Amino acid sequence: MSLFVVAVGIAAYHHTVRSPADRIGVIDVTEVYRLKEKEFTDLVTKAGASESDKDKAMAGAEAFARALPQALEELPQECGCLVLLRNAIAANTPTTIDLTPALKRKVGL
Repeated sequence: MSLFVVAVGIAAYHHTVRSPADRIGVIDVTEVYRLKEKEFTDLVTKAGASESDKDKAMAGAEAFARALPQALEELPQECGCLVLLRNAIAANTPTTIDLTPALKRKVGL
């Protein structure tokens, strides 16, 4: 009976505590940054861009700069996993989760 109770306890521990730590979330911050940079450049350099368009582009860039650090802090808590940059891992595994789309949503892309 004791062996059964210990085995159930170890299995429950493995599934609730240890397994979530085995998941790895990856984000491609470079992709997100380049998308925002392209969006900003397109708004500022388009033909006939007024000063208000340029001011809106600058406000969007400032909002992005404020939202990015907060989004990066929230991602590990939301997925319950370790979050790494895409270029920090050598290969994807079955436990790897791509969180780049979630990061894009959080920063408004």
